[in-house]
Amino acid sequence: MAINKTINVKGTEITLFSKGVADYISLTDIAKSRNSSEPFAIINNWMRSRSTIEFIGLWEKLCNPDFKPLEFERFKKEAGSNYFVLSPQRWIDATNAIGIISKSGRYGGTFAHKDIAFEFASWISSEFKLYLIVEFQRLKEEENTRLKLEWNLQRTLAKVNYRIHTDAIKEKLIPPQLTKQQINFVYANEADLLNVALFGMTAKQWRDANQKQDGNIRDYATIEQLVVLSNLESINAVLIHQGLQQSERVKQLNAIAITQMKSLLSANNLKKLK
Repeated sequence: MAINKTINVKGTEITLFSKGVADYISLTDIAKSRNSSEPFAIINNWMRSRSTIEFIGLWEKLCNPDFKPLEFERFKKEAGSNYFVLSPQRWIDATNAIGIISKSGRYGGTFAHKDIAFEFASWISSEFKLYLIVEFQRLKEEENTRLKLEWNLQRTLAKVNYRIHTDAIKEKLIPPQLTKQQINFVYANEADLLNVALFGMTAKQWRDANQKQDGNIRDYATIEQLVVLSNLESINAVLIHQGLQQSERVKQLNAIAITQMKSLLSANNLKKLK
């Protein structure tokens, strides 16, 4: 689970977190906008209604292959009666639901998938739901902008020393009168030297292990790895000019990659770029 984030909706701090690609919003915080002292009573009251049970049950049927429909049907029959009481934890335990989550600890409470959270917010207040959606969308737009900047930064870092590296290969490793195919093989071979030194595998080995992924091994590298890759390109160029054999270069580059990755992962400056 990702680190919790917050948005302010009409003076109420609403906590969110991501689980995989899904966003979850705190029902507890939303309920506090109605009753700050007893938010759980608000949530339990909402879950008593038949319309709520039908909605969250339908969501689980569509999104959760492990959902237990028989328990859902039992709750739906009982919903609305005077004796019927349903808490989030009881719903989760009985139906194996994933749309609602109960968390403990400092940032604990009842969370729900955004689809369900918006429905709960609508039950609280149509106006509150609208403001919640606006603030949520604003947060997601900011995140998307940051991800685009990060992606551009990754691509830029990967190309920083590319020309230096390829010039060294061309000057020192490519004899005259090779075919274009032979020349391309030399470039690819040196690129894989860096891949092995940094990632521990060649481009082909990565593709064989990740056949469902688009792109290549470097497209999925972290910022730290791309910084080190850029450095390795420059260092390999120097080692090529020094006349070192590929077997010796890969040892040195691997040792440098390990040292630099440890240093970057413990530094704070690069974390600010994320």
